[in-house]
Amino acid sequence: MSTNKRVLFAKRPLGEPDDDCFKIDEVEIPALGPNEILIKTCWLSLDPYMRGRMNDMKSYTEPMQIGDVMTGESTGIVEQSNSDKWQVGDRVAAHMGWQTYIVAKGDDARLMKVDLDNGSLSAHLGVVGMPGRTAYFGLTEVGKPKAGETLVVAAASGAVGSAVGQIAKILGLRAIGIAGGSEKCRYVKEELQFDDCLDYKSGNLDDKLSVACPDGIDLYFENVGGDVTKAVAPQLNQGARVPICGYISNYNDEDITKAETPFHILKQLEHVPEHRFFVVYEWQDRYDEATRQLGEWIKEGHLKYRESVGEGLENAPELFRGLLRGKNFGKQLVKIAEEEI
Repeated sequence: MSTNKRVLFAKRPLGEPDDDCFKIDEVEIPALGPNEILIKTCWLSLDPYMRGRMNDMKSYTEPMQIGDVMTGESTGIVEQSNSDKWQVGDRVAAHMGWQTYIVAKGDDARLMKVDLDNGSLSAHLGVVGMPGRTAYFGLTEVGKPKAGETLVVAAASGAVGSAVGQIAKILGLRAIGIAGGSEKCRYVKEELQFDDCLDYKSGNLDDKLSVACPDGIDLYFENVGGDVTKAVAPQLNQGARVPICGYISNYNDEDITKAETPFHILKQLEHVPEHRFFVVYEWQDRYDEATRQLGEWIKEGHLKYRESVGEGLENAPELFRGLLRGKNFGKQLVKIAEEEI
């Protein structure tokens, strides 16, 4: 029987999580019991929210405990099945952590069947998976977009931001992206067809926003926080909406409870925009709807995506640090194994 390699949460970080925060171990894969399946992990998703789960504080979910398998979603193939619901060879998305094999009950709510007609196995961790659904529901349900409005999205070349801007274009909005570096901005504008993309790293973001958004900003999709939010906030129109997906610029703060968050910045405005933090799980009963729609837009050529791929579970911690520094270009994935039984 093969062994299962896992990455465990070993120590709470102070600032950026170093190697001591992770422990790699291997355990034997147990024989399957009734209604259990064995999944071979092929792809692992790395996402900013994982950093928040490392802190000893409750947010929308409980924090990880020392010794837990690092939280995260993966996609893979069912290798063995004692479940009537799953067949050997089925593709599956599982929110069960950083590990090379997963034993799960066939009816576990953390499992979701993958229909390759909607996109590749890796895409089900990105554009048609959690980040794509986050963009879809955050924009349409929280942002309440209207054709002709101006949308600004931070981290526009990332997995969520790139989808937000493209969906906004599909819905008839002007889409202005903010990204770090000329290469990312060129990709967002030329490949993804945003109306413009502004490089926050080259300075004068306030002035650039004024030029790109002469009629102000109606909808700001928040992924970053910090100086980017401070530049956007004064240019929000009365009646603007701000879906808050996250604020990655603060995630490595030594004490995030003392951070100046988007909530603090927005509430200082004369006209406070409608804003709230949201999580994609609010629409869990509509995941299939979003995945099918996102898949259709890909087939029609309206929705493009890019993936940053690292190799090997043992490299996940360093790739995760790179994600938090903005080194990734598009969705950050770790390739764990080939897509074969």
